[in-house]
Amino acid sequence: MKYSGVILFFMLISMITCPCRGQNLNYNGKYCKGEGDIKFLRLIDESFAFFHPNPAVPNISMLYEPDWNTLVESGGWDAWWIQNSYGFSYSVSPFLQEPWVSILQRSWDMFWNNQGDGKRMGRPSSKELPATDSGPLMSLIAPDGSLGDAARPGEIIYKQGDGNIKIHDWFYEATAAGVVVQSEILLTNRNQKAIAHYLPMMERACNFIEKARDSKNNLFLVGPACNLLAPSYGGVRQPDGTFGKGYLAGLSITYLAALDRMVELYKLIGNKEMAALYEHRQSITRQSLPQLLTSAGYFIKSLEPSGIKHGVIGQQQYGYLEGVANADAVALRVVDDKTAQNIYKQIADFPEIRPFDFLLTNAPGLDDTYWSWGNTTGKEMGGIHEYGCWVNGGVWGTVEGRSILMYYRLGKFDDIYRSSVRAMKWAKDFRMDDHLTQRGENSYNLWYDKGSERHNNGVTVTVDNFAIPAATIRGLFDYEYKSDRLILRPHLPGSITQFTQKEPVRFGDKKIYISCQNGGPSVKSISINGKLVKVESRDAAVLKYKELPVNAQVKIITEGGWEKEMFTAAYPVIPALIAEKGTRIFSSADWPDSLQKPFKVLSSMKKYLARDTGTEYEQAYITSALESFEACHYRKIMKLAPGYFRSNTILKQETILKLYTNTAFAMYKGFKKRMEDFLQQGDLRQKRMASYFFKAQKQNAL
Repeated sequence: MKYSGVILFFMLISMITCPCRGQNLNYNGKYCKGEGDIKFLRLIDESFAFFHPNPAVPNISMLYEPDWNTLVESGGWDAWWIQNSYGFSYSVSPFLQEPWVSILQRSWDMFWNNQGDGKRMGRPSSKELPATDSGPLMSLIAPDGSLGDAARPGEIIYKQGDGNIKIHDWFYEATAAGVVVQSEILLTNRNQKAIAHYLPMMERACNFIEKARDSKNNLFLVGPACNLLAPSYGGVRQPDGTFGKGYLAGLSITYLAALDRMVELYKLIGNKEMAALYEHRQSITRQSLPQLLTSAGYFIKSLEPSGIKHGVIGQQQYGYLEGVANADAVALRVVDDKTAQNIYKQIADFPEIRPFDFLLTNAPGLDDTYWSWGNTTGKEMGGIHEYGCWVNGGVWGTVEGRSILMYYRLGKFDDIYRSSVRAMKWAKDFRMDDHLTQRGENSYNLWYDKGSERHNNGVTVTVDNFAIPAATIRGLFDYEYKSDRLILRPHLPGSITQFTQKEPVRFGDKKIYISCQNGGPSVKSISINGKLVKVESRDAAVLKYKELPVNAQVKIITEGGWEKEMFTAAYPVIPALIAEKGTRIFSSADWPDSLQKPFKVLSSMKKYLARDTGTEYEQAYITSALESFEACHYRKIMKLAPGYFRSNTILKQETILKLYTNTAFAMYKGFKKRMEDFLQQGDLRQKRMASYFFKAQKQNAL
């Protein structure tokens, strides 16, 4: 078998130490190439690696659950959470390739297939469960249209599952986020059959949220723990000590992002009546947003019906800055440029909210959670409730991804670089924790360090943190999918003068390969397959779907000059990902005993599939599976760093290698299960494919 891109154990000294300004240095990586800033180009290249099996950084195959053929949270969490996967799923949609496109959709199907209907329980058989902690959660019956917190095949938790669920409202903002992600997937794929399948469920989700709209002000009146990073929203404390409802800014922002995309879907299918309805909802929601802004132009966290604002810096009570809602408002483009600049200015002027490069959920501590109302530290409860640990001032990778999209929109490249490089160091230490504690310093993590139930010899990979490399890629061109066009807004740092993205961007059945001659924020010219096209806006390159060829080489030339920035943070050089010259032929002897026979079976299937038609998905899956085997081999022999934040001990190295081995076998197991399903209930072609697989398996005594 031939392998076209491997990890080498060194890079040229000039690439590592280049000052990156005023020099015309070339970088030719596996996923991108360019001229100029070698460090930033390498950051982009290695960010792509997270979405392909590779031996250098944690990758998407490590999130794969073969029994379900989905992704899971991972890191000891065996379900799919909206609040954790949101930043990753949104950011990765334009460039994710098969088989992962289909696997991502099946992951979200765990929510859509379990959507509330006013009748079903979270786990339909929950009446038979013993009286355990999970019983009340799985016994919940949600209103029609509601999504929830966590889902597995056949079961869902409809409310935020941590804390006092008896006072929790339904998970409104998570439902809105689910609509945002599904809309992005559908606008990217443009598959009419898929749109017809999901749109009715998405309408039910929107109708569920609409029932919380207050007609007096068009804001949404909701109770505790219905915000995306729940249960940090406590609602409104009543005189009798109970907690009532308030107007939640995050819900208005996330739902508006969903409405923006729903309008485009209705335009795409030509449903004028529903487009008009959703344009009305879109309009009144956007017009209501100023009620949730401070005089300085940033968003509060919530508004009490009496008019008291929560989340205004300097107030004696509720005097904090809300990070999540403000970052989302900019990243998801629900606010105009002036408001976006006001939000960023407040974040930049308030260092307390980014003490370790990452954006906190809030700073200083919340004094309006239901578990410690009036106290910002949460120390009386301890553990995850303390400030800086979890939903009160902690760091979430899923949020940091959206923060990076905010920085890209505003051209704040130093913020992007510092955040992404810090995340890359954690990733190369194989510490992608959910969540980073101590306000992001993470010198000790309550969930994953020694003594905790999820301690795994210092190794953690969770979906949350994949949002950061995904956003590092998506933000480069700030993809905005419309009903009939794709809008690209080039945002490359001025230190990169030329950039070519080797990975295609998906737009329906079209593949778009982008290159940019970078001279600033203004679009000077656009060409598609060498032919110049009209520049409709100086701010963006507009690609009309009907005018795009199936394979489109899009070259953008920009001008106007970028503000000069110097990126001083040291890049984590080892291990290194660069393209290889030549090829290598693998044999089963390259693998541990547990992988030798599965490797032979998959290799045999790859040859068979190459001769068959209609097997594109299976071929893509086999390719990724075999790349997982290759990654396992190279990880075993590659040079490793001593550790950037945590020591790379022998035990830790062995645990990482075991993770690679288990991941490769899981990919084999997932394909085997697919073949079993084909054999039992497939069509003639699928049964033939399955029979060949089991013949190969029998020949190798598996």
